[in-house]
Amino acid sequence: MPEIRFTKHASDKFGFLRAYGFRLSQEEVLATIGAPDNKERRGAQTISRRVLDDKFALTVVHEERKGIIAGNFLSSQEEGTWPIG
Repeated sequence: MPEIRFTKHASDKFGFLRAYGFRLSQEEVLATIGAPDNKERRGAQTISRRVLDDKFALTVVHEERKGIIAGNFLSSQEEGTWPIG
């Protein structure tokens, strides 16, 4: 797998979500990229989704550039387009 770097926006999002009681680790984001439940392409971007539990899914929007994967992530409630169950 190519090197994966978290953008500043993505890194800041861990703290933002934690402030609202939603704990998400870098390992969960990496697992979503490596073994998604659902994956689609939109132009140069890949959208990987993985179910976290019966209420939440993790969506990671990422793009590979020069052997480095960079991207951002959202919870299913933020995106509102991938129902669970």
